Amino acid sequence: MDFIRSHQLDLMLVMAGICIAVTVYGFFSHSSRIKKLSMLIMGTSAALMMFADRLAYIYRGNESTTGYFMVRICNFLVFYFILAIQHSSNWYVTELCRSTEGVGRVPLRLRINEIIISVGILLLIVSQFTGLYYTFDESNHYQRSDAYFISYIIPVSVWMIQFSVVWGLRNKIGRLLYNTLTFFTVCPLIAGIAQFFMYGLSLTNIAIVAMTASFCFIEIVSNGRELNAAHIREKELLVQEQKNMRRMVMQSTSALAAAIDAKDRYTHGHSRRVAEYSEMIAEISGKPDNECRDIYLAGLLHDVGKIGIPDEIINKNGRLTDEEFAVIKTHPAIGAEILKKINIAPYISIGAHYHHERYDGSGYPEGLKGEEIPEIARIIAVADAYDAMTSKRSYRDALPQEVVRAEIEKGKGTQFDPVFAEIMLELMDKDTDYRLQQDDVFDI
Repeated sequence: MDFIRSHQLDLMLVMAGICIAVTVYGFFSHSSRIKKLSMLIMGTSAALMMFADRLAYIYRGNESTTGYFMVRICNFLVFYFILAIQHSSNWYVTELCRSTEGVGRVPLRLRINEIIISVGILLLIVSQFTGLYYTFDESNHYQRSDAYFISYIIPVSVWMIQFSVVWGLRNKIGRLLYNTLTFFTVCPLIAGIAQFFMYGLSLTNIAIVAMTASFCFIEIVSNGRELNAAHIREKELLVQEQKNMRRMVMQSTSALAAAIDAKDRYTHGHSRRVAEYSEMIAEISGKPDNECRDIYLAGLLHDVGKIGIPDEIINKNGRLTDEEFAVIKTHPAIGAEILKKINIAPYISIGAHYHHERYDGSGYPEGLKGEEIPEIARIIAVADAYDAMTSKRSYRDALPQEVVRAEIEKGKGTQFDPVFAEIMLELMDKDTDYRLQQDDVFDI
C-alpha cells in the first residue's frame, strides 16, 4: 500500500492514458452502435475521472484561488464520472440483454438502476451546497461528512443490481465476456470496501479505471472472436449453398438429359454415358476437378437439341434418308440456342454446339478444324462416337470392342483429336471385360 500511495499520481496518469487508448480503439471496432457509444462514454468518463482525481490530489491544501476551485470542481467530477461510468455500463448491459438470444425483455432491475443513478446525481449536486458527502477545511483539504456512506451505497447498489443481471446471463453469453463483466462489477466493490478503511488512497477509482480499460479491451477481443466466428459460419453457409446449388444443377441437368434420352427408345442412358466417358477422358488428360465436373455437365446436355427433332425421325426403324439426316444435323444449333442463355455455364452451350465437328474440318455445323474446335467439344466428340458404336441402334446391335477400337484408331487426326482419341483407346485397353457399353438393365 505504501508503494501505491507514493506512486499514486503516476499510476493515475498511466491508467488514464491506457483507458483513452483502449476506448479509441474500441470505438473503431465492429461492435454495435449502442455498444460502441456506451464503451466510449464509459472509457472517456473513466479517463476524465482519473485526471480529475489526480488534479484533486495535486491541488489539495493549495490555498490559492486556483487551488480553491480546482479541488472543489475535481472532487465533484470524480463523484459525477463514477455515476456516468455506471450509467454507460448499465446501458451496455441493457443492450447485451436485447441482443442476447433467449433473454426476452430487459430486466426491470436495469431500469431501476437508472433511477438510482439519477438520484445519485441529484444528491451529488445537493451535496455541493449542503456538504452532504464532504466538506473542505480552512487549509483546503477534503473531509468526509457524516452522510458520506450514502455516496457509497448508491454505486454499490447499482453494481450489485448489474451483477445480478450479468449472473442471469452466464449461460447465454461467452465465458470471457461473462468473467469480464463479473470482475467489472465486483472489483470496484472490493476496492471500495478497502478504501473506506484506507483514507487517502484512490483504490476505488483506480480499480474502476483499470476494470473499465480491461472491459473495453475484452469487448474488442470478444467482438473480434464473434466476427471471426460469423465469418466462418458465413463461409460454411456459402460452401453449403454452393454444394446445394451444384447438387440442384446436377439433378436438373440429369433430369433434362433423361428427358432427352426418352425420345429415343434405342439410346436410353446415352447422355449419362457420354458424360461419364467425357469426364474420364478429362481426368486422364490432367484437367482439374472443377473442369472435369464442367465437362461432365456439358456431356449430359450435349444432345439437348434433339428436343427439337421430330420423334418419327429419331425413332425411325432403319437408316435415315438424306433429308432426314439433314434435319438431325440441326440439333447442335438447336441445342446451342437453348443453352446459350445459361451465362454462368457457357461451356454447356459450347459442348452442345460443336460436338459433331471433325478434327479434319469435315464436320458440322460450322466446319471447324483442329484446335479451332473448342477442347470440351473435342472431348465429347470422342465419347459420343464411342457410345454410339457401343450402343444398340434400330438397324444394328452394339459393335464388338475390337471393331470400335479400330474405328477410333482410324479416326485419330481425321474425325477425332488424336490426343483425346488416344486416351479413349487407353480406357478401352483397360476395359478387358468390355464394361464401357450400353447396359440395357441399368439404363432402362
